[in-house]
Amino acid sequence: MARVSIETIRSCGVVGAGGAGFPSHVKYAARADTVILNAAECEPLLHKDKEMLRTFPEEVLDGLELVRELVGAAESVVGIKGKYHDVIEMLRPKLRPGMRIVELADSYPTGDEFILVYDVTGRIIPPGRIPLAVGAVVTNVETVYNAVRGVPVIEKFLTVAGAVHHPVTIRVPVGVTFAEAIGLAGGATVPDPAVLVGGVMMGQLCRDLSQPVTKTTGGLIVLPGDHPLVRRYAAEWKAIARIGASACDQCSFCTEFCPRYLLGHPIEPHKAMRSLGFNLVGEANTIGTQFCCECNICTMIACPEDLDPKNVCTQNKRRLAKEGRKWEVAADPDRARLHLNNRRVPIARLIRKLGLSDYTNKGPMLESTVLPARVTLPLRQHLGAPAEPVVRVGQAVKAGDVVAEPPAGQLGARIHASIDGRVASIAGEVVIERS
Repeated sequence: MARVSIETIRSCGVVGAGGAGFPSHVKYAARADTVILNAAECEPLLHKDKEMLRTFPEEVLDGLELVRELVGAAESVVGIKGKYHDVIEMLRPKLRPGMRIVELADSYPTGDEFILVYDVTGRIIPPGRIPLAVGAVVTNVETVYNAVRGVPVIEKFLTVAGAVHHPVTIRVPVGVTFAEAIGLAGGATVPDPAVLVGGVMMGQLCRDLSQPVTKTTGGLIVLPGDHPLVRRYAAEWKAIARIGASACDQCSFCTEFCPRYLLGHPIEPHKAMRSLGFNLVGEANTIGTQFCCECNICTMIACPEDLDPKNVCTQNKRRLAKEGRKWEVAADPDRARLHLNNRRVPIARLIRKLGLSDYTNKGPMLESTVLPARVTLPLRQHLGAPAEPVVRVGQAVKAGDVVAEPPAGQLGARIHASIDGRVASIAGEVVIERS
């Protein structure tokens, strides 16, 4: 395995491919005793990580070993659902020294890094902290694949599933449209499709299929425009708050199923719901919402009244962040030992509850891709400051050329041209048209 440096990872624009897009050169510069490869992929209907492990096992394990060396860890762990027996048996003889597999439950949210760290190491990340606080670095399958290759990140792997003719995992140039990606799955099977970008539990609703695939687009779940999930994601905050204030009976199921509460964190969604019914919001009812992981279990599974505790928690969470309020508190480890394993949400149950049973729960890797006439590259495809263009309109570029750099001294990541062509426009995004 050729040695790849932190500087190479920075120059290639590698970011976390499975979530917020944290710049990987910063994460991999830390020191930890354990590196965990997050291959849990617990969002229903998504299969990208499993398919990448099946298709590129050597590259992914090389990437995991690279990260272990960079952070100085004693061991590295592949966290993958135990039900994927074929992938696990294929990986075992390829493991490097100091590398092991932990078979995870087929439940949600197994891929949450707090749950993953607990399942792998038995350690509980303190409220408001990150895995590094307990000596761990958690990284995504596609991220380590991108890191070890040592080339600019100009392609994206993602699953396209739901109301499509052939659910697949695809590899496309960054910046292609959702419509082009969905076309590789045979197109939508419904006349008025909506898309949940990133997954049905923690995704974003999008009805504009001209939007671009970015470095962090993990999946596109296509649904009919009138699907209950689409209606839920389209609900306005005023209606969510009004209905919640009038209908919540304080059963506390939302709290009893909250994975962060079950790890001993001081978040109690039912108390946040209680705050909707009072003009004077008590701090005790809302301060714990800053620890919400936005997994959506409280809303999608737990609430028997079909209310939306998750959005109530996130509204308070953002308010507290804007006010600069922070609560330093320890976790209660006894809660995890007593209750966590008994309250995991099985994926099969989740699929039924969400009205997804009619959709194929597979996503094999597709060899073919799309050759777009143009790509749109948003200047913010990562956590941190938006990148700043370093090209001009009309300039010729080759795939892999730098088109935007992060501002000096700020957290960010480079963006590269994903096709050969000319820069057509620069206005919050770089548009490149094939010559």
